[in-house]
Amino acid sequence: MSITATVENNTIKLSAGVHLPDGTAVRVEPIEAEPRGTFGKRYAEFVGAVKDTPGDLAENHDHYLYGAPKRTA
Repeated sequence: MSITATVENNTIKLSAGVHLPDGTAVRVEPIEAEPRGTFGKRYAEFVGAVKDTPGDLAENHDHYLYGAPKRTA
């Protein structure tokens, strides 16, 4: 059996006409209202936000962040 309910003020509200006996064990799984999309779509607005970075930043980010030796390709 599957029941759809909503949450209001941290309380689960069952739909009208749905009654479960006290002590009934239930499983609660949130339903995504709208798909989140891919990582690229979610963060597309930030592409190009940082200017003037070294050309090899992607390959050598550990060097620039932590001082690790640079990688050579």
